[in-house]
Amino acid sequence: MSTLVNYDAQRVLVTGGAGFLGSHLCERLLKEGNEVICLDNFFTGRRQTIAHLLSNPSFELLRHDVTFPLFVEVDQIYNLACPASPIHYQHDPVQTTKTSVHGAINMLGLAKRLNAKIMQASTSEVYGDPEVHPQREDYHGSVNPIGLRSCYDEGKRCAETLFFDYHRQHGLDIKVARIFNTYGPNMHPNDGRVVSNFIIQALQNKDITIYGDGTQTRSFCYVSDLIEGFICLMNSHDGFKGPVNLGNGSEFQIGELAEMVIDMTNSKSKITHRDLPKDDPKQRCPDITLAKKELGWQPTMPLEKGLKRTITYFKSLLEHHGADAISQGN
Repeated sequence: MSTLVNYDAQRVLVTGGAGFLGSHLCERLLKEGNEVICLDNFFTGRRQTIAHLLSNPSFELLRHDVTFPLFVEVDQIYNLACPASPIHYQHDPVQTTKTSVHGAINMLGLAKRLNAKIMQASTSEVYGDPEVHPQREDYHGSVNPIGLRSCYDEGKRCAETLFFDYHRQHGLDIKVARIFNTYGPNMHPNDGRVVSNFIIQALQNKDITIYGDGTQTRSFCYVSDLIEGFICLMNSHDGFKGPVNLGNGSEFQIGELAEMVIDMTNSKSKITHRDLPKDDPKQRCPDITLAKKELGWQPTMPLEKGLKRTITYFKSLLEHHGADAISQGN
């Protein structure tokens, strides 16, 4: 009996594929009929996020660090590898910079050899503590190059430089996405980010910790919306390279988010305040005009609906693994 072959399918490499965003991207790519190579060194990625994909014959898992060269045959590369929360990227700041810079060099070299299209997962952190609000792609940022967050901020900025220099020098087909705050199932339970922190504290009726007075703002994009943005960017016309902001253009105060989480979890938690960390941005919200124009993309998930799904996910983690396992990041 003959086997039908999907000749439109792509063979896709996702670095950081067992992480929060990577696991959702792998699942989406498989649903579209692609072959997926998921690469992760499991520093922050977790095997359980992709465990349900291991039986899929179109899915392959490689334990590998992007700071070392890799030789595989693929059509597309999504370079997501890098710890993305301050707790994780400040744990080994030298390695964080190496992951962004050496990792970009290695993945760009692979893309050059294969003539493959490659997307860089950059970050809103390239804008630093912005003096322009909301942030547009033509704003060059206000970044401290020697601060505690610099390993991530400057590493990602250097990676963008490398991507555009490979394009100019070698004609490489590149795409660069600047990701703003994203949340949803598969978030690392111990990543120190505001959504996961608030939900876990609320579910355990612990005090909810707000750094600063709570008036600082963030925009929150649900993970499925962001993954849709990735797909749109990778498949956008050849003349569009980015960088392009991918995030939610609606802005929320951190204090408002805390109150919303307490209400949605029926928690007895009280709000406490601590000093704002150094270089922590006071405002962070994307201008997504370019994404709407070039990609036809904008987020559609309401914050309350997305939070409900995320709360359900963390509640399940607590029920199955317990508070001690959650606190250890399992």
